[in-house]
Amino acid sequence: MAGLTPQTPVPVDITVHETSRTLQLDYADSSSYKISFELMRIFSPSAEVQGHGPGQEVLQTGKRDVRIVGLEPVGNYAVQPTFSDGHSTGIYSWEYLHFLATQQANLWQKYEEKLAKSGVSRDAPMHPNSGKSCTSG
Repeated sequence: MAGLTPQTPVPVDITVHETSRTLQLDYADSSSYKISFELMRIFSPSAEVQGHGPGQEVLQTGKRDVRIVGLEPVGNYAVQPTFSDGHSTGIYSWEYLHFLATQQANLWQKYEEKLAKSGVSRDAPMHPNSGKSCTSG
């Protein structure tokens, strides 16, 4: 994870919106973004989701209704959310949050392509022991 640089976009305010299930990031330049909890969860930077190298990513499904039940600061460079499905190992740097916020359309498109390629529904439950999505049928 890269360290903070003068170019790192650091939010001046972070708001958890329970009803809309979004995390709002407000910046000093007056820009503001909302990231869905689902997007944050399916693109968690944790090794559990990203794997330990290219090609080891685990496709996340069944996260449409996930909520953030806790949000803790990590130093002055990141936050660590706890999601309602128990996932709490992702550390979201300011840089990664800004990436998620500004690349949402591209990320959703890539996610939908992966779902289609895998033949799995967005709402398919995750298999509890394998970490893999269960196929619907």
